[in-house]
Amino acid sequence: MTDMRQRSVQCLSPAGFHDMAYVEWGEPDNPRVLVCVHGLTRCGRDFDFLANAMADRYRVVCPDVVGRGRSDWLRDKRHYTVPQYCADMATLLARLDAETVHWVGTSMGGLIGMGLAAQEGSPLSRLVLNDVGPVITAVSIARIGEFLGNPPRFASIDEAEAYVRFVSQPFGALSDAQWRHLTIHTVKQQADGGYTMAYDPGIAAPFRADMGEGKDVELWPVYDAVKCQTLLLRGAQSDLLTSETARQMTERGPRARLVEIPNVGHAPMLMAEDQIAIVRGFLLG
Repeated sequence: MTDMRQRSVQCLSPAGFHDMAYVEWGEPDNPRVLVCVHGLTRCGRDFDFLANAMADRYRVVCPDVVGRGRSDWLRDKRHYTVPQYCADMATLLARLDAETVHWVGTSMGGLIGMGLAAQEGSPLSRLVLNDVGPVITAVSIARIGEFLGNPPRFASIDEAEAYVRFVSQPFGALSDAQWRHLTIHTVKQQADGGYTMAYDPGIAAPFRADMGEGKDVELWPVYDAVKCQTLLLRGAQSDLLTSETARQMTERGPRARLVEIPNVGHAPMLMAEDQIAIVRGFLLG
Protein backbone atom coordinates (compact mmCIF):
# COMPACT_ATOMS: atom_id res chain seq x y z
CA MET A 1 0.00 0.00 0.00
CA THR A 2 0.97 3.64 -0.48
CA ASP A 3 2.50 5.33 2.56
CA MET A 4 -0.11 6.81 4.91
CA ARG A 5 0.43 9.71 7.29
CA GLN A 6 -1.50 10.28 10.53
CA ARG A 7 -2.23 13.87 11.47
CA SER A 8 -4.76 15.98 13.37
CA VAL A 9 -6.20 19.49 13.17
CA GLN A 10 -7.57 21.66 15.98
CA CYS A 11 -11.23 22.61 15.53
CA LEU A 12 -13.65 24.69 17.60
CA SER A 13 -17.11 24.07 19.03
CA PRO A 14 -19.06 26.39 21.36
CA ALA A 15 -17.65 24.31 24.25
CA GLY A 16 -14.01 24.76 23.28
CA PHE A 17 -11.31 23.31 21.06
CA HIS A 18 -11.04 19.67 20.03
CA ASP A 19 -8.68 17.68 17.83
CA MET A 20 -9.94 15.97 14.69
CA ALA A 21 -7.66 13.17 13.53
CA TYR A 22 -7.17 12.30 9.88
CA VAL A 23 -5.03 10.12 7.67
CA GLU A 24 -3.46 11.37 4.48
CA TRP A 25 -2.32 9.44 1.42
CA GLY A 26 -0.37 10.45 -1.69
CA GLU A 27 2.04 13.30 -2.28
CA PRO A 28 1.61 15.93 0.47
CA ASP A 29 2.08 18.81 -2.00
CA ASN A 30 -0.39 17.50 -4.60
CA PRO A 31 -2.89 20.34 -5.25
CA ARG A 32 -5.51 17.80 -6.34
CA VAL A 33 -7.27 16.87 -3.07
CA LEU A 34 -9.86 14.17 -2.37
CA VAL A 35 -11.62 14.15 1.01
CA CYS A 36 -13.41 10.95 2.08
CA VAL A 37 -15.79 11.06 5.06
CA HIS A 38 -17.33 8.05 6.79
CA GLY A 39 -20.70 7.08 8.22
CA LEU A 40 -22.26 7.64 11.63
CA THR A 41 -20.26 5.23 13.82
CA ARG A 42 -17.40 4.44 11.46
CA CYS A 43 -14.00 6.10 10.92
CA GLY A 44 -11.70 7.36 8.19
CA ARG A 45 -9.86 4.05 7.88
CA ASP A 46 -12.94 2.66 6.11
CA PHE A 47 -11.48 4.31 3.01
CA ASP A 48 -8.04 2.68 3.09
CA PHE A 49 -8.74 0.61 -0.03
CA LEU A 50 -10.18 3.54 -1.99
CA ALA A 51 -7.50 5.95 -0.78
CA ASN A 52 -4.69 3.59 -1.75
CA ALA A 53 -6.22 3.26 -5.22
CA MET A 54 -6.59 7.03 -5.65
CA ALA A 55 -3.25 8.16 -4.17
CA ASP A 56 -1.55 8.08 -7.57
CA ARG A 57 -3.67 11.04 -8.66
CA TYR A 58 -4.74 12.72 -5.41
CA ARG A 59 -3.70 13.79 -1.99
CA VAL A 60 -6.39 11.74 -0.23
CA VAL A 61 -7.54 12.88 3.22
CA CYS A 62 -9.77 10.71 5.42
CA PRO A 63 -10.83 12.32 8.72
CA ASP A 64 -12.32 10.71 11.81
CA VAL A 65 -15.35 12.91 12.45
CA VAL A 66 -15.24 14.27 16.00
CA GLY A 67 -16.42 11.69 18.53
CA ARG A 68 -15.16 8.79 16.40
CA GLY A 69 -11.93 6.90 15.87
CA ARG A 70 -8.84 8.78 17.08
CA SER A 71 -10.59 12.15 17.29
CA ASP A 72 -11.54 13.86 20.55
CA TRP A 73 -14.98 13.52 22.08
CA LEU A 74 -16.98 16.73 22.44
CA ARG A 75 -17.54 18.09 25.92
CA ASP A 76 -21.10 19.14 25.11
CA LYS A 77 -22.85 16.25 23.36
CA ARG A 78 -25.50 18.57 21.92
CA HIS A 79 -22.94 19.68 19.33
CA TYR A 80 -22.78 16.29 17.60
CA THR A 81 -24.65 17.73 14.62
CA VAL A 82 -24.05 18.20 10.90
CA PRO A 83 -23.46 21.98 11.28
CA GLN A 84 -20.62 21.27 13.74
CA TYR A 85 -19.19 18.60 11.46
CA CYS A 86 -19.33 21.03 8.52
CA ALA A 87 -17.50 23.66 10.59
CA ASP A 88 -14.81 21.11 11.48
CA MET A 89 -14.41 20.16 7.83
CA ALA A 90 -14.09 23.82 6.86
CA THR A 91 -11.16 24.01 9.29
CA LEU A 92 -9.65 20.90 7.73
CA LEU A 93 -10.06 22.33 4.21
CA ALA A 94 -8.28 25.49 5.33
CA ARG A 95 -5.42 23.34 6.63
CA LEU A 96 -5.22 21.51 3.28
CA ASP A 97 -4.94 24.83 1.39
CA ALA A 98 -6.59 23.51 -1.77
CA GLU A 99 -8.56 25.78 -4.09
CA THR A 100 -10.98 23.02 -5.05
CA VAL A 101 -11.76 19.66 -3.49
CA HIS A 102 -13.38 16.42 -4.58
CA TRP A 103 -15.50 14.72 -1.90
CA VAL A 104 -16.65 11.16 -1.23
CA GLY A 105 -19.14 10.83 1.61
CA THR A 106 -20.73 7.65 2.91
CA SER A 107 -24.06 8.16 4.70
CA MET A 108 -23.33 10.86 7.32
CA GLY A 109 -20.22 11.82 5.35
CA GLY A 110 -22.45 12.43 2.36
CA LEU A 111 -24.75 14.67 4.39
CA ILE A 112 -21.72 16.70 5.48
CA GLY A 113 -20.53 16.93 1.88
CA MET A 114 -23.99 17.93 0.70
CA GLY A 115 -24.12 20.65 3.37
CA LEU A 116 -20.77 22.06 2.28
CA ALA A 117 -21.51 21.80 -1.44
CA ALA A 118 -24.77 23.73 -0.96
CA GLN A 119 -22.97 26.82 0.35
CA GLU A 120 -22.15 29.82 -1.82
CA GLY A 121 -18.48 29.79 -2.78
CA SER A 122 -18.07 26.12 -1.85
CA PRO A 123 -14.68 24.63 -2.80
CA LEU A 124 -16.30 21.26 -3.59
CA SER A 125 -16.20 20.71 -7.34
CA ARG A 126 -17.15 17.02 -7.49
CA LEU A 127 -19.30 15.15 -4.99
CA VAL A 128 -19.92 11.44 -4.48
CA LEU A 129 -22.93 10.69 -2.28
CA ASN A 130 -22.61 7.09 -1.14
CA ASP A 131 -26.08 5.75 -0.32
CA VAL A 132 -27.48 8.95 1.12
CA GLY A 133 -29.64 11.78 -0.12
CA PRO A 134 -32.10 14.47 0.97
CA VAL A 135 -34.63 11.97 2.34
CA ILE A 136 -33.61 9.72 5.24
CA THR A 137 -36.25 7.08 5.85
CA ALA A 138 -37.88 6.49 9.23
CA VAL A 139 -37.20 2.76 8.78
CA SER A 140 -33.46 3.28 8.55
CA ILE A 141 -33.47 5.74 11.46
CA ALA A 142 -35.19 3.13 13.63
CA ARG A 143 -32.71 0.43 12.57
CA ILE A 144 -29.70 2.60 13.35
CA GLY A 145 -31.24 3.69 16.65
CA GLU A 146 -31.44 0.09 17.84
CA PHE A 147 -27.68 -0.14 18.37
CA LEU A 148 -26.55 3.49 18.51
CA GLY A 149 -25.36 4.85 21.85
CA ASN A 150 -25.24 1.54 23.69
CA PRO A 151 -22.14 -0.20 22.36
CA PRO A 152 -21.47 -3.57 23.99
CA ARG A 153 -18.17 -4.71 25.44
CA PHE A 154 -16.27 -7.59 23.87
CA ALA A 155 -13.92 -10.07 25.46
CA SER A 156 -11.84 -10.45 22.29
CA ILE A 157 -11.30 -8.95 18.85
CA ASP A 158 -13.03 -12.00 17.35
CA GLU A 159 -16.11 -11.25 19.44
CA ALA A 160 -15.98 -7.63 18.29
CA GLU A 161 -15.75 -8.71 14.66
CA ALA A 162 -18.79 -10.96 15.05
CA TYR A 163 -20.74 -7.94 16.28
CA VAL A 164 -19.52 -5.71 13.44
CA ARG A 165 -20.49 -8.38 10.90
CA PHE A 166 -23.96 -8.65 12.47
CA VAL A 167 -24.84 -4.95 12.62
CA SER A 168 -23.16 -4.27 9.26
CA GLN A 169 -24.76 -7.06 7.23
CA PRO A 170 -26.12 -4.50 4.71
CA PHE A 171 -22.51 -3.75 3.65
CA GLY A 172 -22.76 -6.88 1.48
CA ALA A 173 -20.27 -9.64 0.80
CA LEU A 174 -16.79 -8.75 2.07
CA SER A 175 -13.69 -10.88 2.54
CA ASP A 176 -12.55 -12.05 5.96
CA ALA A 177 -9.63 -9.62 5.72
CA GLN A 178 -11.97 -6.73 4.94
CA TRP A 179 -14.26 -7.53 7.87
CA ARG A 180 -11.24 -7.66 10.16
CA HIS A 181 -10.05 -4.32 8.76
CA LEU A 182 -13.45 -2.74 9.42
CA THR A 183 -13.33 -4.08 12.98
CA ILE A 184 -9.84 -3.25 14.20
CA HIS A 185 -10.13 0.43 13.27
CA THR A 186 -13.51 0.97 14.94
CA VAL A 187 -12.84 -0.65 18.33
CA LYS A 188 -10.51 0.29 21.15
CA GLN A 189 -8.97 -1.90 23.79
CA GLN A 190 -9.77 -1.28 27.45
CA ALA A 191 -7.46 -1.54 30.46
CA ASP A 192 -8.89 -4.96 31.32
CA GLY A 193 -8.01 -6.32 27.87
CA GLY A 194 -11.55 -6.19 26.51
CA TYR A 195 -12.81 -4.03 23.66
CA THR A 196 -15.54 -1.50 23.00
CA MET A 197 -16.58 0.53 19.97
CA ALA A 198 -14.42 3.59 19.28
CA TYR A 199 -17.11 6.23 19.30
CA ASP A 200 -18.68 8.47 21.91
CA PRO A 201 -22.05 7.04 23.01
CA GLY A 202 -23.06 10.71 23.37
CA ILE A 203 -23.62 10.95 19.61
CA ALA A 204 -26.91 9.12 20.12
CA ALA A 205 -28.96 11.87 21.79
CA PRO A 206 -28.62 14.59 19.14
CA PHE A 207 -29.03 11.96 16.41
CA ARG A 208 -32.40 10.95 17.80
CA ALA A 209 -33.42 14.57 18.35
CA ASP A 210 -32.44 15.62 14.83
CA MET A 211 -33.94 12.59 13.13
CA GLY A 212 -37.40 13.03 14.66
CA GLU A 213 -39.88 10.44 15.83
CA GLY A 214 -41.08 7.91 13.31
CA LYS A 215 -40.92 10.26 10.32
CA ASP A 216 -38.72 10.59 7.28
CA VAL A 217 -36.25 13.48 7.40
CA GLU A 218 -36.27 15.66 4.27
CA LEU A 219 -33.46 18.00 3.20
CA TRP A 220 -34.44 18.84 -0.37
CA PRO A 221 -33.58 22.56 -0.12
CA VAL A 222 -30.00 21.61 0.74
CA TYR A 223 -29.70 19.15 -2.13
CA ASP A 224 -31.30 21.54 -4.60
CA ALA A 225 -28.65 24.15 -3.72
CA VAL A 226 -25.78 21.83 -4.74
CA LYS A 227 -24.24 22.95 -8.03
CA CYS A 228 -21.19 20.71 -8.49
CA GLN A 229 -21.09 17.52 -10.53
CA THR A 230 -22.55 14.73 -8.38
CA LEU A 231 -22.41 10.95 -8.46
CA LEU A 232 -25.02 9.05 -6.44
CA LEU A 233 -24.25 5.49 -5.40
CA ARG A 234 -27.14 3.42 -4.09
CA GLY A 235 -27.04 -0.01 -2.54
CA ALA A 236 -29.78 -1.81 -4.42
CA GLN A 237 -31.21 -3.11 -1.13
CA SER A 238 -30.76 0.13 0.84
CA ASP A 239 -33.38 1.01 3.43
CA LEU A 240 -31.99 4.54 3.87
CA LEU A 241 -31.97 5.76 0.27
CA THR A 242 -35.06 4.60 -1.58
CA SER A 243 -35.11 4.04 -5.33
CA GLU A 244 -37.74 6.79 -5.67
CA THR A 245 -35.59 9.36 -3.84
CA ALA A 246 -32.61 8.33 -5.96
CA ARG A 247 -34.67 8.80 -9.12
CA GLN A 248 -35.75 12.28 -8.04
CA MET A 249 -32.13 13.17 -7.32
CA THR A 250 -31.30 12.56 -10.98
CA GLU A 251 -33.99 15.07 -12.03
CA ARG A 252 -33.46 18.02 -9.70
CA GLY A 253 -30.68 19.93 -7.97
CA PRO A 254 -27.33 18.86 -9.46
CA ARG A 255 -29.07 16.03 -11.38
CA ALA A 256 -26.84 13.35 -9.97
CA ARG A 257 -25.59 10.49 -12.08
CA LEU A 258 -27.00 7.34 -10.44
CA VAL A 259 -25.25 3.98 -10.15
CA GLU A 260 -26.86 1.13 -8.20
CA ILE A 261 -24.65 -1.46 -6.53
CA PRO A 262 -26.27 -4.92 -6.58
CA ASN A 263 -26.48 -7.22 -3.56
CA VAL A 264 -25.69 -4.39 -1.12
CA GLY A 265 -27.85 -2.43 1.31
CA HIS A 266 -26.70 0.57 3.36
CA ALA A 267 -23.99 1.17 2.37
CA PRO A 268 -21.44 0.11 -0.27
CA MET A 269 -18.04 0.13 1.46
CA LEU A 270 -16.02 1.06 -1.65
CA MET A 271 -13.56 -1.75 -1.03
CA ALA A 272 -14.37 -3.89 -4.06
CA GLU A 273 -12.46 -3.17 -7.25
CA ASP A 274 -15.62 -2.57 -9.29
CA GLN A 275 -16.95 -0.04 -6.76
CA ILE A 276 -13.59 1.75 -6.64
CA ALA A 277 -13.55 1.86 -10.44
CA ILE A 278 -16.95 3.58 -10.52
CA VAL A 279 -15.77 6.31 -8.13
CA ARG A 280 -12.43 6.72 -9.91
CA GLY A 281 -14.07 6.99 -13.30
CA PHE A 282 -16.40 9.74 -12.11
CA LEU A 283 -13.79 11.78 -10.24
CA LEU A 284 -11.21 11.66 -13.01
CA GLY A 285 -13.62 11.71 -15.94
